[in-house]
Amino acid sequence: MRRIETAGGPSGSSEKAEEVSGALAGNSNTVDWRELESWLRTERRRASARLLWADRELEEIIAGANGANTDDEHDPEGATIAYERARAAALGDQAAASLVAIDRQLERVEQGTLTVCECCGGKISLERLEAVVTTRRCIECERGRRARP
Repeated sequence: MRRIETAGGPSGSSEKAEEVSGALAGNSNTVDWRELESWLRTERRRASARLLWADRELEEIIAGANGANTDDEHDPEGATIAYERARAAALGDQAAASLVAIDRQLERVEQGTLTVCECCGGKISLERLEAVVTTRRCIECERGRRARP
């Protein structure tokens, strides 16, 4: 089981774009840091809940498979245990990565460097933060990074 602090909360993020837009609302030169921090903390709780769910799901799959004498690789009735295991592990990895990215952004909010590109020191536009709230690079640096082989 992963050792990341979890705080329960609802999973999913269907209102993500609206919430981020609300957190970044205002004129084009200011950020409502408290709203953005609140939104990040809400997303952290959601990611923590997803991680906890995935870890429990994986444990249940492993426990259910132990001692079972099944040939699930040739079972036409459903998904294989290996598939279910890989799916739960991937969902857990994704949630853990989200937690790390969100925690980095919360640190940047505290330091007042959220809109500073970590590569060039330039400004990260508010539009970019609306689109990818966990970004640490301006659009120019991100384009350059993706263009390299």
